Amino acid sequence: MKKLLSFFPLLVLAFVIISSAGAQKSARFGHIDTDELLRQMPGRDSAQEELERYARQLENKFVSMQNEFQQKYQEFLADEDESELIRHSRQRELASLQERILEFQESAQEDLLRKEERLLRPIIDKARNAIEKVAEEHNYDYVFDTSTGVLLYSDPGDDIMPMVKKELGLD
Repeated sequence: MKKLLSFFPLLVLAFVIISSAGAQKSARFGHIDTDELLRQMPGRDSAQEELERYARQLENKFVSMQNEFQQKYQEFLADEDESELIRHSRQRELASLQERILEFQESAQEDLLRKEERLLRPIIDKARNAIEKVAEEHNYDYVFDTSTGVLLYSDPGDDIMPMVKKELGLD
């Protein structure tokens, strides 16, 4: 029994060494500039153009509402001879118009974000799926996005951009 107990620490030590040797598999790191990849994706330009066109429409409506407010405000300032009842009515109208302008501005921003999400989500998902597929096929443990600036230092890893472009047929 004493021999068995003296053998036990050696058995545990051997198990630890074998376990740590298996756990020390070297990790594979890759990197990609997703901004650059997305700029090259098919459909990106047309989605961006549609988004910009929609943003201009919203901006034109906003400017029109502001111009209407300015015009009514100038009329309000110019007509000092009006009765108190009419002036009060115009003040309420100006306040109401200003409130609608603010509501429109908030709604337009939210709507623009929703439209951007709807237009770009399929393109982003396609790129993400290609990155994941390349990473799995080439046994990468980690892939860093160099476009975000989050990675401050790394040993030179493998740039997987060419493989992802090939997966997407962008060569």
